[in-house]
Parts: sequence; structure tokens; C-alpha cells
Amino acid sequence: MTDLTSAFADEVVTHAYTTLVDVPEIEGRIALVTLDNGFDHTKPSTFGPQGLTELDAALDVAFDAKPSAIAITGKPFIFAVGADLKGVPDIKDRDLALHIGQLGHRVFKRLRDSSIPTFAFVNGAVMGGGLEVALACHYRTVSRSAAAIALPECFLGLVPGWGGTQLLPNIIGPSNAVTVVLENALNQNKMLKPDQAAKLGIFDTVLDSADYIEQSIRWAAGVLNGSVTVDRPTVERGQEWDDAIARAKKFVDAKTKGNAPGPARALELLELAKTIDINDPDSLANGFAAEDEALADLIMSDELRAGLYAFDLVQRRAKRPAGAPDRSLARPITGVGVIGAGLMASQLALLFVRQLKVPVILTDIDQERIDKGVAYVHSEIDKLQGKGRLSPDGANRLKALVSGSLDKSVFASTNFVIEAVFENMDLKKKIFAELEDHIADDTILATNTSSLSITTMAADLKHPERVVGFHFFNPVAVLPLLEIIRGEKTDDVTLATAFATAKELKKSAVLVADLPGFVFNRLLIRTLGEVMNSVDEGTPFEVADIAISELGMPMTPFALLGLVGPAVALHTGETLSEHYPERFKDSPGLRAIVDAGIKGIWSYDQAGNQTVDPEVAKLWTQGDNPSTAEQVLDRTRRAFAEEIRIMLDEGVVAAAQDIDLCMILGGGFAFWNGGITPYLDRTGASEAVNGKRFLEPGVASVS
Repeated sequence: MTDLTSAFADEVVTHAYTTLVDVPEIEGRIALVTLDNGFDHTKPSTFGPQGLTELDAALDVAFDAKPSAIAITGKPFIFAVGADLKGVPDIKDRDLALHIGQLGHRVFKRLRDSSIPTFAFVNGAVMGGGLEVALACHYRTVSRSAAAIALPECFLGLVPGWGGTQLLPNIIGPSNAVTVVLENALNQNKMLKPDQAAKLGIFDTVLDSADYIEQSIRWAAGVLNGSVTVDRPTVERGQEWDDAIARAKKFVDAKTKGNAPGPARALELLELAKTIDINDPDSLANGFAAEDEALADLIMSDELRAGLYAFDLVQRRAKRPAGAPDRSLARPITGVGVIGAGLMASQLALLFVRQLKVPVILTDIDQERIDKGVAYVHSEIDKLQGKGRLSPDGANRLKALVSGSLDKSVFASTNFVIEAVFENMDLKKKIFAELEDHIADDTILATNTSSLSITTMAADLKHPERVVGFHFFNPVAVLPLLEIIRGEKTDDVTLATAFATAKELKKSAVLVADLPGFVFNRLLIRTLGEVMNSVDEGTPFEVADIAISELGMPMTPFALLGLVGPAVALHTGETLSEHYPERFKDSPGLRAIVDAGIKGIWSYDQAGNQTVDPEVAKLWTQGDNPSTAEQVLDRTRRAFAEEIRIMLDEGVVAAAQDIDLCMILGGGFAFWNGGITPYLDRTGASEAVNGKRFLEPGVASVS
């Protein structure tokens, strides 16, 4: 059996150093234990087996000194951000997984059980196991500059398993604990700010960042000498707890549809915490043992391995895009032109001016549209100022950079122009041809097309080498994916500049070949097509809509159809069916509601109950060959597996990992499925359709 040391051979060890600090106010000393992995704040401290062992040894030194108090703090800007998970893929034995939980509990419990008062001086970012160290202490301060506070484990498919599910609800109450453990984690890993965390009751006080450690020591001295009183509310164990758990169950079901074991186990543990007395070591030991069992089960689950695979894609592969040219070829962007002033174009203008802080010029077919687009950008900047995210001076500077004009000659001052007009090839070609008379020969022409050929769009231009696909996802400010598409003649300088610009825009870029639908839309339309075709055949809308929840999409197919718009879905589908008619089938029902101008499938009564819109039911002709939910799921899995294999064979992206990255970042596909290919491997769809898996065993699975 692999031992923990072998499994975590690459652990970046977080060392723990004990310093004795004389404190005149108490005529005694505080043993200050500092967590530091030896790197700057760009590599946060984490806890692996060796790090836990070092903390254990540092606590030995601290206790042996018989101080008046023991305090834990971190290196500059970082307290600690949780467990080191790099070794988890090498764990093949449940007993070893169980030992990870037990080791963390044994070390952290020393702080909780200590007869010497213990303090956490949270001087910077604190997440996961780092926050659980703080919760194990008797008292907690936090720096006002702490950048991020969270228990993100459920986001990855784990549970806060070193005390978080048992201590937190008994310290801050069950309702607040549900917010932190489940709601924040499953809402795109939402972070807390120091004041928010203190208001919830996680910290006893928030202190200014200047001289934070000195202030914390003085505050701790006040607690010890009685001049500072810490009041904590009594946690009720009756109906309030039951109501919080009921809310959590409803939320988890809506988010995961029962397909994610991590949040489900967290829910069970939060419910168990109602029976735990955290001041009774034996009672607390029962809660911790339940956490150990949950951790062991989850570590040995395919869903967690898929979640860690997804996390690695987002944190590493997204930052080193496969196939991107050398960065040294990139040119700086000094001015941006946006063709179009509708909602998407206006969102792009806002993004460019906020992140690049260069002049941005919008144009459209008439002045009224231009004025509306500029006004939108200005109003959004005003909102950011109102939220305190921009100073008045900063807001005014950004607004001054945004303008609009009907005269395309003003684009001579730009060196990056992006079009965001209706998906029509002739229109886009016409726009680019007109622009060539007004811009420099090396000005980049980018298109936000979601499905049209970059090569065709650039074919008649004098300089086709400077045309590149720059496909954003809506809403632009929220979704991090940017598909960068290289046409046949797109040169390396243009491509390198596109990738460098994406990074400045804080987007994660994936290099995609110039084939219809690129990655995300091609797979999305194939999926929607299977669901809608099943309805055409006679499957009830309600059955088809919930059948594929296992895939981990953030919303049901028909909710998504309402969001993107039936007309857009139909148009993209038409583009794909022209090239791949054998796999992308036209849905007569979809075409019928588009022709009627209907915007969605559902209607709602005053109570919010969802039913099929009567007009949709009237227009959408159905056959007499309905499928079961299981059959719809099976055909959709098979369609995914087939289309992804074809895309990889065509070289649409470099590897299956890039497919998963696009599905996660462009559409919010679930981490616990690893995007999509680990799920298809796990369910057998990959081998059933293609005769082989997409990923090697163990890459995003236990075996």
C-alpha cells in the first residue's frame, strides 16, 4: 500500500515556526506559530502530511514553553488555503484516505482541546483546511486586507472534513454555516470578505492591516487580562436548525439534482452537527469520525477525482493554452474599435475599457444605436463606482475613454477592432472590407462569431493574416472562456496578440480550429438537438428537459434555449447541419416556434408553476414514438461521445482536456463530472461509441 509520504512526494511543505513573544500587558508570553511554505504569496501555504507533521511539532514546542497563549498566523498576505490535494490521485486505498482525515483532526484538535487559550491571527487569504485551523482555535482575529475567505470543498466534490462541518454551525449557527459550506461553494466558489465573515460570526474582530500582528497580540492580551470581552450568540438547536437543513436540501437538489456526492455528504454532516456538543470532547470526536468517513469515501470516488482534474485544468492548463504562439510576438493594444453597439457589443466595450484602459470606439448603423451603446457602458461604470469598485476619478477616466462614431475613419487610431453584429457571413465580410480602407495594415480584425468560418470571412481581404476569431460567451463579464480561432491565413503575430489580449482581459483562452460551431456551441447544439428531436418524436417536454441533468449542465436544456433564444439556436443549428447533415438534424418544432416569434418553451402561473406554453404545445407537432428519460439520457451521452471523438480527430482542439475546459468555463459544466469526457468515460459511453476512453484510467478517476 502506498503510504502518505509516497503519495504526497511532491508536497510543497508548509513549515511551522514557533516564536515566543513577550507581552507586557499580561506579564507573560504568547507562543506565535507561523505557517510558511518558503514561497511568496503567489504560492499559498497548504497542508499535506509533512506540513501537518511540522505543525504538530511546532505545537509541541509551543506547549512545552508553557506560554500564556498560543497563536497561529501565516506568511505575508496568506494564512493557509487548505489541504494539499496533489497527492490524492495516487491514493488507491481507502484506509490511506481515512488516515488523511484522522491526521488533520488529531493535529487541529490540539488547539481546540488546549487548556492554554489559543488564537488564530488570520493575516491573509484563508480557505478550506486553513479556515478549519482557525475554527479549532478559541479566538479568531482577521486582517481587513485578507483577500479571500471560504470553505470551497463542496465546489471540488469534497466536504470541509477537518472540523468545518461540525465546528462552524455550532459557532455561527446552522443557517450561516449552510451559506458558507454549501451556497457559497456551489455558487461558483464565492468568497467572503473580512467584514462579511465577521458579521457571520466566523471571526471575533476585524483589525486594520497595518501592524496587524501587533494589534492582534494586544487584542489577545486584552482577552487574557479581561479588558476585552468576546460575546458569542447562543446557537439554537430546534426549528432554526431544521429550517436551515431544509433550505440546504432544496438548494443542493436544485444545483446538483442528486448527482454530486460531496454536497450531499456535507448536508448529512451539517445535520449531524445539531447533535454534537463541541465543548464535550467525546461528542466532538463522534462528529470528527463522521467527517473522516465522509472524506475517505469521497477521496475514493470518481467524482472527486474528476473535480480535481477540472480544478487542475482551470488553474494550470487554462494559463498555458495549448498551441499558443510565443508571447514575445504579441503587440500591445493601444486602441479598440467595436463594430456594433447592441448588448453584446456594449458588454465587450465595457470589458475592453475596464481591463485595457485604452480608448474604445463603438459604431453601428445609426447614431441612436451608438448613443445607446455608449450610454450603457457609462451606466455600468457608474454602477461599479456606486459599489465602491471604482473611485470617482477612476470612473471618469474610463468614461472619457469610451466614444462612438458613425464615421469609420476614426478607427484609424485603433489597432484592434472586433465585430459583434448579427451572425451573417455576407454582413461580416462587408464590414471588414469597408474597414480595410480606414485602418492600418497591421490592425487586428477580430470577430465574435459563434459558428461562422474565419477563413471565409477573411478570404477577400487584402490582409487576411490579421483576422482572428475571438468568441466570447454571454454574459461577458461572468463567463471566463474565450475561444480563439485561427483561420487558414491567420499569422502568429495576430494569434499571439489575441492570446496576450485575452490574458489582459482576464479571460481563459483555448485555441480552436476554424470548423463550424468551434467547441462549445458545436457540442451544445448537438445536445439540444438530441433533446428537441426526442420531443419531435413524442417525448413529453417535461421528461426531455430533466432527462440529462446527470450531465452537470447548470440549467436544463429548455431553460438554456430560453436564455440563448430559439432563433439563435436555430441559426447555429442550420450552420452546423450544412456541414454535418448526418448528425445535426433540423427540429421542425423549433423552427415552428421561431417562425412564430416565440421566445421560450415554458409559461408560469402566479404561483410560479411551470407548464408548456399553450402556443408552443399548439405549434410543436409531436410524433407517437416517445422516449423514456433514460433513453433520452443515453442518446445524449452517445451524441456527446461521438461528436467529441470526431472533433478530436478533426483537430478542433489539441486534446480532450481542452474540450473539458471549454465546457467548464464556457457553460458552467460541473466540476464533479470533470467537464464532460471523464463523465462519458465513467458511464461507459466513450467505449460504447468509440471503443475506447477519452482519458487514461486514473487521470480523472480512481482507476
